[in-house]
Parts: sequence; structure tokens; C-alpha cells
Amino acid sequence: MRDPSQSARLQGFRRHLAVGAMAAASLLAVASNAQAQAEAAPLASVANDPWEDFNRASFKLGMGLDRALLAPVTHGYMAVTPRVVRDRVSSAIYNLGEPNTVMNQVLQGKPRRAVRSSTRFVVNSTVGVLGLFDVAAKMGLPPRGADFGQTFGRWGAGPGAYVYVPLMGPLNVRDGVGRALDIVTDPVSLFVGGLDTDFGKARIAVTVVDLRAVTNSGYEALKDAADPYVTTRSAYTQYREALVREATGETEALPDFDAPPPEPNPSPAAANP
Repeated sequence: MRDPSQSARLQGFRRHLAVGAMAAASLLAVASNAQAQAEAAPLASVANDPWEDFNRASFKLGMGLDRALLAPVTHGYMAVTPRVVRDRVSSAIYNLGEPNTVMNQVLQGKPRRAVRSSTRFVVNSTVGVLGLFDVAAKMGLPPRGADFGQTFGRWGAGPGAYVYVPLMGPLNVRDGVGRALDIVTDPVSLFVGGLDTDFGKARIAVTVVDLRAVTNSGYEALKDAADPYVTTRSAYTQYREALVREATGETEALPDFDAPPPEPNPSPAAANP
């Protein structure tokens, strides 16, 4: 007789795969349509943004939703939570993503990195108290993030058209498909039974607020930008291109901007009273 908990996990897994398959199919259909539009409109293809009018409307909606929903919650969180506590939360969230990183590093043909990331996960999940402290970094094992979007780029997939999704932010077709696969194949999520469990819902909520807090300075900087939409598009495109180049070995290793903040080092004066 099948264990009820196993049945629930299996059902959650199937739901994840169905959602991921639909998202991937939709985004791939969008990619082919975008390619046709880009060929018909050479000027738009310079920035690989054939839907600029639509994206600008989405960006405006996203910024409005951020001001009404995410920003107040995030600013309240930042006001009542000391920076040291927020850093610990960021570290724990990053640690939960390490198994997905390991999977992508294997798919990218980087077994040594996969071993290091596996070691990081074990060390930080135990000695680091469920990832609250990045003990592994102090042992010479710095974080090296990886995701399916980067993996696709590693093996030659182009970014496709740029698209802005309210509350999700900037994407391109390749990274959108990759994001869907990151969600449905996340080992931690599958282990606990899926996103519809209490743990899954809490993880999503905390991750969203933490990410908004980490990028708060970027949101503030957009207020002074001549064209916030173009600034966002340019920053995202350059960042993702750099990550793909790093994965293919075309550039030196880049800092992982998704990594948890470094542990504060004591000042010389504090170390030598």
C-alpha cells in the first residue's frame, strides 16, 4: 500500500512538471514569434526587444505594483530587522538553492564545481546551522551560482527576445524557460512536497521579500535614471551575458551577485585591542 505522504509528493511533482511544461511551451512559442517580429523590425532587434511597447507597459505596471505592495512590505521588514539578521536570512535562502546549483553545474560539464557546491551545502546545512552562516566560504569554498538559463547559454542557446514580467522582473526567453525548469526541478521543493506545501509557500514569500530587500538600492537608483526601463533592460542583459560567458570559460570568474552577503570581518582595532 502506497504511503500517503509519498502519494502527495508524487502529485505535487506531477503538478510541477505540468506547470513547467506549459510555461516552457508558451515561452518557446513566444520565442519563435519574437524572432519573426525582430526580422521584420531591424531597429527593435538591436536591443533584442521586439515588444518594447508591451514591455514598457508591463514595466510601468510592475513598478506600480512594487510601490503599492512589495516596497511597503520590504521597507517595513528592513526597518524592524537588523542587517545582521537579514544577512542570515539571505544566506539560508541561498543555501536552499545549492542543490539546484549542483544539478546545473553537472549539466554544464563542471564536475569539480558540482563537488564544491555539494560540499558547501553539506557544511553550511550542518556546521552553518541550516545555512544561516556561510562556513564553507571561510574554508575556501566560495559560492558559485548556476541555473538552467545559464546552462542553456553554456551549450549555445541564444537569449531570445527580452520580456518584462510584472512582479518577476526582467527576463529573456531563454532565461524564462530556464526559470520554469528551475522551479519544477528544484530538489528541495520536490523533497518537501512542492510549492503548495506550507514550507513551499513560506519559502516563496521569504525569498521574494529578501530579494526585494537585497535589490532595494537598485530600485532607488532607478528613480534618478533618465530612462528606468532602458537602464533595467541593459543591466539585466549585461549581467546574464556575463554569467553565460563565465560558464563557457570566455571570461574570468565573475562575482556571484545572487550569493549571500559576505561575513563581516572584525576591524584591526577590534582584533587587537
